[in-house]
Amino acid sequence: MTEFSSDAQTMSLVAFITVITVTLLVCVMTGPDHGDLDEFYTGYHSLSPVQSGLAIAGDYISAGTVLGTIGIIALLGFDGVTLTLSTVLSLVLMMFLLAEPLRNTGRFTTGDVLTRRAPGPAVRITSAVVTLTALLPLVIFQLAGAGDLLAVVLGFHADGFKTGAIVFLGLLMIAYAAIGGMKGTAFIQIVKTVVLLGAATAIALLVLDRFDFSLPVLLDAAKAGSGAGDAYLASGLQFGGDDIDMIGTQLTVVLGAAVLPHITMRVFSSRTATAVRRSMSWAVSTVVVTCLLLAVIGFGAAAIVGHQGLVAGDPQGQTAFLMVSQAVLGTDPTALETLLFTAVTTAVFLTLLASVAGITLACANTLAHDLVAHGLRRTALKGSTEMAVARAAAVGVGLVAIAVAAGARHLNLQALLTLSFCVGASAIAPALVYSLFWRRYTRTGLLATLVVGTAATLILMSGSNLVSGSPQSVFPDQDFNWFPFTTSGIVSVPLGFLAGWLATVLRDQDAVDQRRRYEEVEPAILAGTTTAAGSGAP
Repeated sequence: MTEFSSDAQTMSLVAFITVITVTLLVCVMTGPDHGDLDEFYTGYHSLSPVQSGLAIAGDYISAGTVLGTIGIIALLGFDGVTLTLSTVLSLVLMMFLLAEPLRNTGRFTTGDVLTRRAPGPAVRITSAVVTLTALLPLVIFQLAGAGDLLAVVLGFHADGFKTGAIVFLGLLMIAYAAIGGMKGTAFIQIVKTVVLLGAATAIALLVLDRFDFSLPVLLDAAKAGSGAGDAYLASGLQFGGDDIDMIGTQLTVVLGAAVLPHITMRVFSSRTATAVRRSMSWAVSTVVVTCLLLAVIGFGAAAIVGHQGLVAGDPQGQTAFLMVSQAVLGTDPTALETLLFTAVTTAVFLTLLASVAGITLACANTLAHDLVAHGLRRTALKGSTEMAVARAAAVGVGLVAIAVAAGARHLNLQALLTLSFCVGASAIAPALVYSLFWRRYTRTGLLATLVVGTAATLILMSGSNLVSGSPQSVFPDQDFNWFPFTTSGIVSVPLGFLAGWLATVLRDQDAVDQRRRYEEVEPAILAGTTTAAGSGAP
């Protein structure tokens, strides 16, 4: 991959500084007043459905999604497209199945939803642990790749610069989460979504223009550039023909992507059930359009840059977006083309910032609200105290993520991204579905779902080829690979559902009480009707 022009690098640096200044100012201006919990956690439900939908889409379309989708489509063709469709399908299922019940039962966190059915500190603490297990790897994964990406864009390749970039982005991430709260990070997500859509649209159009706006011509060129021949546009290139592994991966993405707590927390900020429906419609539409654009860019990268060039830039294809943008704009770009490339780099930079800020906020919220305020304490915290705890939690989570990401930036951390989706699919999804729709579901069943689903994921993923036993694993020189699949979902998802069902059926001493409680809160879950018993519980 050749260096970008000095003009492009200079304009990108200026754009980055401008973005940092403006977004920090937005966070300060929209941040919550001292001690106002509702404003910190939900922004007082002040976002319109369009704004809320764009914020949900912004959280959903993470840096890993943008860069990973383009890279995997460019390198693997059809298999990359199916993963992209699974990502979209996950949000569609969220819209039709879970969005309204979540909004009706949740207040601030996933723990609020679960304790609506099964109140008590054990559920709060377990929910917080599972949330951190799902989200902290996601923050680390995205931060660890930030240094290399910024080095590619700005032309500084020293190890010190890459580590410094991780630390700097991490500190910004902490500031956005601690100062801006829900509303501040939402506006950053909105700006990021608009900029990303604009940049992706422009590059996709330039790619299509190269091939006379003919999709068949583009696909033929991508097949030729991929080096894989006909296998590029057929299923099985990623998994070597292992259909079970492919099904497990699709299952994990479909069930796990949209239920991760940094996505569901945006649902709680909608004013009404009607508003959440409209917000989700905007979110799904935005994600569909974005994924279509990313697919075109991915095929364009295979066709124009070629497999060898992409792998030389990054074995996972993480730089494919930048490389194809450079290729379609040419080696001697005009001022307008340089400005367009700056828009692309700004979109990537904003995506990195917004993604990690939203996830950090979700981690801080569950630590403060679920673990400290309602899990470890028996007396209620004052609003100002809980907000101070949330901000301190954002600092703590951020510093841990920075330290791990900086120390592990030389490693391939794709396993961390997969781990997050697997925990979502194996623990969070079964717990939410059972809690919202199964009358008999008990506290014992809920705890079994969360613990077994999470434990199974951790155990199985530790033995997968993403951790050891392959050149692209975290530890390529080690081989303790005993699990035959790329993701744990094919085993851990059924285990999560089965554990909740078995624990409920075999230990049903409180089944009558749980059924009665569900009947009391059912109007709130399904229709948002307030009941005396459904006003929430610690």
